[in-house]
Amino acid sequence: MAGSVNKVILIGNLGRDPETRRMNSGDAVVSFSLATTDSWRDKATGERKDRTEWHNIVIFNENLGKIADQYCKKGSKVYVEGALQTREYTDKDGNQRKVTEIVLQRFRGELTLLDSRGGGRGEADSDRSFEDSSSSFGRSSPMERAPERRPAATGASRVSDIIDDDIPF
Repeated sequence: MAGSVNKVILIGNLGRDPETRRMNSGDAVVSFSLATTDSWRDKATGERKDRTEWHNIVIFNENLGKIADQYCKKGSKVYVEGALQTREYTDKDGNQRKVTEIVLQRFRGELTLLDSRGGGRGEADSDRSFEDSSSSFGRSSPMERAPERRPAATGASRVSDIIDDDIPF
């Protein structure tokens, strides 16, 4: 195979509120932790067991970062699509450390909010859908786009204009 793929898809809950920092260039970087949990029933005891994995999420995409910062809270359920990256750094004690992160790059990656408006806290029933009118970066699914609105018909002549669009032949 000539190419390779680095794609991570996760659905989970935020472990902490998103944190926004600025790089030297002035670009915003939003980060948070995401918990994914596997559940199963132990065959021997019949007891329910859980295993939680924690993932570090880093967003370099300005539009997705604004949505995460503004609408996500600890406990919010989200869908994240990004790339796996490992980086090294030196901590304050001088020790060399490695960290693996799921990164949503500037023109790649996706963040979809799956909770109701209350961020999983029961404040409202409707799903959240965000549309950025300036660009569609980070948005790939046509199901997430807002439906096109048509003006209401005011008379009989308007009905024929609307019906003509629906005729399949």
